[in-house]
Amino acid sequence: MQLEVSHLARRLVIIGAGGRDFHNFNVVYRDNPEYRVVAFVTTQIPGITGRRYPPSLAGSLYPSGIPIVSASRLKDLVEWNNVDEVVLSFSDLTYNDLGRLLSEALATGASFKILGPKETMLESSKPVIAVVGVRTGAGKSSVSREVARSIINRNLRVGIVRHPMAYGDLEKSIIQKFTSVQDFDKYDVTIEEREEYEHYINMGLTVYAGVDYGKLLQLVESESDVILWDGGNNDWPFYRPDYLITVADAMRPGQEISSYPGEVNVRMADAVIVNKIDQASERDVNEVVRNIREVNPRASISLAVSEVSVDRPEAIRGRRVVVVEDSPTITHGGSPYAAGYVAALKYGAAEVVDPRPYAVGIIAEAYRRYPHLSKVVPSMGYRKEQLMDLEETLRKIPADTIVLGTQSDISKIIKVDKEFAKTFFRVKIVEGPSIDELVDRFLKKAKQKL
Repeated sequence: MQLEVSHLARRLVIIGAGGRDFHNFNVVYRDNPEYRVVAFVTTQIPGITGRRYPPSLAGSLYPSGIPIVSASRLKDLVEWNNVDEVVLSFSDLTYNDLGRLLSEALATGASFKILGPKETMLESSKPVIAVVGVRTGAGKSSVSREVARSIINRNLRVGIVRHPMAYGDLEKSIIQKFTSVQDFDKYDVTIEEREEYEHYINMGLTVYAGVDYGKLLQLVESESDVILWDGGNNDWPFYRPDYLITVADAMRPGQEISSYPGEVNVRMADAVIVNKIDQASERDVNEVVRNIREVNPRASISLAVSEVSVDRPEAIRGRRVVVVEDSPTITHGGSPYAAGYVAALKYGAAEVVDPRPYAVGIIAEAYRRYPHLSKVVPSMGYRKEQLMDLEETLRKIPADTIVLGTQSDISKIIKVDKEFAKTFFRVKIVEGPSIDELVDRFLKKAKQKL
């Protein structure tokens, strides 16, 4: 795939997953004559290649837009187009993953580059508090919900800005504003997006997302007193925070100092919340705390539990169940299970059915790609075809009840002749500064912006 690019500019490809990659382009490379972006190269998220970053977003230097191609073509793309740089623009990598990607890029002869927070964070005139994670599935959203409640209780308008998941029509998604579940259909969002937005909508809050976070910032600032950045994967914020809360996972000790950019988030944090200590050993909890203190002794540390409940415990007790979990958490996030499986055990399921023999399509592919999965079904639905694969897989599994660990109520968008039990989880601080205390510190630090 050879593309026409000016010989006067430095050629590069941006490797990402439909979020950070577009943001980095918008703030660093768009309308920058010193560079030409040959292509966006996508990874992690299946089924989002074959599109173009449209001219309306790409700017005057790209009248035909920019192609979006698969990471499997990286080597040929670099060699055929004499690419000078491969720019890493996605998250949730172990250091082993990062090293392999670095080696793959350098072996083509190109340089390897990571754009840092200084180049990629936008400044806001409003106070910004950000919640990020060490790895996907640490519990960012449950912490973010408690932060939002604390801000609301102070009679401040809070605008929730979610890390992008730009998987659909990019031109129709430049700025997205969600105030009701009907907006999900308006923007034709995926299950993954519903998982991150629905719980805020149920709280009566507005969620903002999209592709161009510079334009989005202007809208959020005009409608909010405070901005809450709810991070995606373990990426750092797009908006420079006045206060940064990083969530670590007691069930995955070591990730706080061995994941990219999870360790970056720990080092930058004002406060770290170690979540799920009720599900981890004392030894693991102590290891996480020790690692945090070693790399960031100035950050406060809070210990938290994730309290899991369900809406219909009678649908689980003594029944055969299949568990559906948030896809990023259990796929590239590396967790073998999440809240749904915990709820199935807590509420006395007779059996958690192994879903693997019944998986079809993209769900079967997920089990091949992520061999640590065995007990749960990833809630994959980036495209309608994938949603159909999920539906067929669940229909075939010999279970009485589907336990939804995902925060999206997918019972409304799939047709399966089984009962549903929906899981809820809420973070509770048991040691160290409370959420209210952390919000107090944030507001004190950012008082000049209020």
